[in-house]
Amino acid sequence: MMQDHYRAILEEIGEDPNREGLLRTPYRAQEAMKFLTRGYTQDLGEILNNAVFAEEYDDMVIMRDIEFYSLCEHHLLPFYGRAHIAYIPNGKIVGISKMARIVDMFARRLQVQERLTMEIGRAMQEALQPKGVAVVTEAKHMCMLMRGVEKQNSLVTSSHVIGAFRDDRATRSEFMRLLDMRASNCI
Repeated sequence: MMQDHYRAILEEIGEDPNREGLLRTPYRAQEAMKFLTRGYTQDLGEILNNAVFAEEYDDMVIMRDIEFYSLCEHHLLPFYGRAHIAYIPNGKIVGISKMARIVDMFARRLQVQERLTMEIGRAMQEALQPKGVAVVTEAKHMCMLMRGVEKQNSLVTSSHVIGAFRDDRATRSEFMRLLDMRASNCI
């Protein structure tokens, strides 16, 4: 049972798991780990929940600044940031909340940022078969901030492009320009 392992970890670092403040820590740590890795129990079909719709719209759709929280598979330390997703519909669009849910499904697994970025893009491609998909993620990694080199201002950016975003430099450039736009006063 996971609780027993957390109890053993507490003992290994020199703590007393019977101390009042730590009595329920193994249980709480187990529940936190289950929550933080719940993406393993989700699949794309459940996430989409019939929210893919026929639509003739064929210009770029972008959702920016989707916050995510994940665990580095190398150190089990958090990394967190924002994902930006774009796609060019090919007869189908997806409910916008589903894009954020796709990000969460893959972020809530032990991850590396590069794979997270690619998995989001591939899921969008699988769900919609669009003309193209682009994903950019930006994240801060606690394994860089709290330990090791301890570089407080480091930010990792990764991208994954499919279809029109890979094949057409102008499309990719438009996406990058639109990512740089700031929200207008009407929002």
